[in-house]
Amino acid sequence: MAFPNQVSFTVPQRIIHWAMALLIFFNLLFPDGMEHAYRLMRRGETLTQEQVSSANIHAYVGFTILLLAALRLCLRFFQGVPPHPAEEPRPFQIAAKVAHFTFYALFLLLPLSGIAAYYFGAQPAGQLHSGPFKALMWVLIAGHVVAVLVHQFYWRTNVLKRMTHG
Repeated sequence: MAFPNQVSFTVPQRIIHWAMALLIFFNLLFPDGMEHAYRLMRRGETLTQEQVSSANIHAYVGFTILLLAALRLCLRFFQGVPPHPAEEPRPFQIAAKVAHFTFYALFLLLPLSGIAAYYFGAQPAGQLHSGPFKALMWVLIAGHVVAVLVHQFYWRTNVLKRMTHG
């Protein structure tokens, strides 16, 4: 929900945004422990303590992302977000809304599908988690970065500033 008088995101919103970005990158870049443990579990093999610990780190980061996503949604609802910059053409505003909705969906779907796969053995959830959900997250991140750069250097808006230091 956009608040027309709001010029930047609140400090808690910015902190959660960057914390989630770091945690998501961590889990996207270092899924090896979980993937290895999951393969062994599917084959019925016993995991070593190190393999369990490595997989649990990935899982705990996912739980943290899920918790922060819920908190972020609450803050978005109660504190709102700044409106789209006037310089941004309408089709790009629509694309931004779709991308942000999809981000929030993935903030919930990725951890939940991981939980279903790891703790409940739901193999289809694991395939969604490590396949299309993960790929879509990478595409959204790349698009998000490109959009910020376009705002910063082409339209010369304050989009980056309002998510960094208000």
